[in-house]
Amino acid sequence: MSSTRKERNGLVDWIKAIGVALILAIIIKKFLIEQYVVYGESMMPTIQNGNRLIVNKIGYEISQPERFDLIVFKANPEEDYIKRVIGIPGDHIAYRDDKLYINNKPVAEPYLKEFKRFAGNRTLTGNFTLEEITGHDTVPKGKIFVLGDNRLHSIDSRHIGFVEMTDIVGEANIRYWPMDELKVFNGFKKE
Repeated sequence: MSSTRKERNGLVDWIKAIGVALILAIIIKKFLIEQYVVYGESMMPTIQNGNRLIVNKIGYEISQPERFDLIVFKANPEEDYIKRVIGIPGDHIAYRDDKLYINNKPVAEPYLKEFKRFAGNRTLTGNFTLEEITGHDTVPKGKIFVLGDNRLHSIDSRHIGFVEMTDIVGEANIRYWPMDELKVFNGFKKE
């Protein structure tokens, strides 16, 4: 075989490899995972402005998120928001005296401990019921109720209403930047 033919075959192999890599990258980005940069402080202290996240898209088209997942959703045509799932379909949500009640039972929110410590006597989350905010007794089928961890500075379901399940991009699973704050998120049970 001549060296010209070998060079041509080598070039074709490289073009094929690059083509396959590009196709795989497109498939991964479209259906499996996506990288996000966080802008804003609505999820402090859990997630800070400028953090970089890996969002898992697998299964969010067909399943419902779990309570306390950190999700990214389409807030409007130009923006995606990251918030914490507080209410899933069928849940009744209320806040009284800075305490979350789901289905009339108090629920701990350990991810707010740091903020509550710094807030002192200040209330982080004002009193409300789902009925007052949305006009519904419970979270409707196909929707979720979300809150930002920085309750004093978050645009969330208290302002925009329920989030449609179809608007969910995926679950934020990993904070990879800054490197010294690398963290795997897995609901509040492990935070």
